[in-house]
Amino acid sequence: MQLKPLNTLTITLMLFFTFVILFFSGFLEFPSVSTSIDHHQPRQRQEQQQSLFNADSRLPSIEKSAPAPFTDLLSAFSRWDSQVSCARFRERHNESLTRPGSPASLQDVGGDCGELKIDHVNVLVKGWTWIPDNLDNLYSCRCGLSCLWTKSSVLADQPDALLFETTTPPLQGYEDIVCGVETILFACHFKLLHVSATIDISIKLSFPCAFQRRKGGPLRVYMDLEAGRKKSGLEDIFISYHAKDDVQSTYAGALFHNGRNYYVSSYKRNDTLVYWSSSRCLPQRNRLAKSLLSLLPHHSFGKCLNNVGGPDMALSLYPECTNDASLKPKWWDHLHCAMSHYKFVLAIENTVTESYVTEKLFYALDSGAIPIYFGAPNVWDFIPPHSIIDGTKFSSMEELASYVKALANNPVAYAEYHAWRRCGVLGNYVKTRATSLDTLPCRLCEAVSRRGGRNAKRWHTG
Repeated sequence: MQLKPLNTLTITLMLFFTFVILFFSGFLEFPSVSTSIDHHQPRQRQEQQQSLFNADSRLPSIEKSAPAPFTDLLSAFSRWDSQVSCARFRERHNESLTRPGSPASLQDVGGDCGELKIDHVNVLVKGWTWIPDNLDNLYSCRCGLSCLWTKSSVLADQPDALLFETTTPPLQGYEDIVCGVETILFACHFKLLHVSATIDISIKLSFPCAFQRRKGGPLRVYMDLEAGRKKSGLEDIFISYHAKDDVQSTYAGALFHNGRNYYVSSYKRNDTLVYWSSSRCLPQRNRLAKSLLSLLPHHSFGKCLNNVGGPDMALSLYPECTNDASLKPKWWDHLHCAMSHYKFVLAIENTVTESYVTEKLFYALDSGAIPIYFGAPNVWDFIPPHSIIDGTKFSSMEELASYVKALANNPVAYAEYHAWRRCGVLGNYVKTRATSLDTLPCRLCEAVSRRGGRNAKRWHTG
C-alpha cells in the first residue's frame, strides 16, 4: 500500500508545535540581548575573561564593569566601605578564620609554665651576620621568666646559652669526643644432624660522634634561616624557619632592619603598576620575573632587569623616602616607602620550599601594596586571608597579567585585598607574627630554661 505524501501545511504545523513544546519545556533558550552583545566583545573573549576572574578559588570574581582607574588608595577604601564593609568581609572569610593552618607550618607559642627549670636566662650572641643590635634587651617573658639577650660578654659573663647565627659553633667548650666504629665478637653454637659446631661472628657497629659539654658549660644554639637549613651537629638547640625544628623564627617580624623610613603613601601609580627589586640575579628567578614583567608596566630596581637607570634611583623618584640626608642611603632605608607608591609588588623566593616564606612577601604586605607571590606551596598558612595574589594559581603569565590589570582598574576589588588589615581579620598571620624574630628572645630563653640551662644534659649526639 502506497503512503500518501504529507502536504506542506501539515509539515509546517508539526514543526511549529514541536518547537513550541521544546521551548516551554526548557530544552531551547533564546539568547538575551545583554548576554549576546557585551560591549561588542567576541563570545570567546568573554568566556576567557569570565574564567580569568575565577582562576583562583582564593580570589573573588571581579565584577565586569567599566574600568575605573584610580590613584588615591583612601578613596578606594571609601568605595569599598560603602559597597562591601567589614561585616561582609568577615562573613565571607569566616571559614578561613575558624580553620587552623597546618600544624606542620607554625609552632604553638606557650606551653606549661611548670616545665621551666630556671627563672632567669642569659643568652650571649657570639656569631652573627644580620641579627640587629636593637634586639639586645632585658625581656620580661611569660611564666615569670626574665631573659637577657645581648652581644656583650660583659653583661652576660656567665651565659646560659651561646647563640651562633650562620657561624657554626666551635668545638671549643666540648670534651670527651667519642665516635667511630665498635667491633663486637660473639660465638654461635648449633647442632645439626648429630654434628655440633661453633662459629665466631664479628659485627662492626658505627657510632655517631657524641659531644660532651664541659660540666656547667652553656648550651650551644645554632640558627640557620636559609632555605637549605642544616644542623651543624654541634648544637643543643636548633633555630630555623621551619616548625619541625627546636625553635621557629618566621620572617614576619619588624626587627630585621632598623632605622628605616616607614612612610606609606596613599598615592598609587596608575601608569606603572608593579614594583620589583632584586640584586641577586638567579637565572630561574630572573626568567620568571621577566616573563611576567614583560606583560605589565613596571619599575625594576636593584641590579636584576633594572629599567630605571640604575640601582639607586628610588630616592630620585621619591625624595620623600629619604631617611637621613646626612648619611649614605642603604638599599633597605627606603624600601617600604618606595613600595608603597605601587599597587603591586612582585615577590619571588630564591627557593620554592615548604614554609620558606621570607621578608620579600612581608615587606610588601607592610608597605600597603598587594604582593604577587611565587614561593612556598603552603604560604596561606602564614598570611592573612585574601592578602596576596598567588601567582602559581594561574594557568599562564598572560592570565595573571590580565587579572592584575583588571584589579588595578577596579578600586573596590583592589581595596578588598587590604580589608584584612583594616577590619582586623588576620587569621594565621597572628601566629606567624607570634613566632617571628620579634619574639625569639623570650621563646629561646624558655627553651633554654626547659633544658635547665647550664645544668642541662651534657651529652649531645651529632
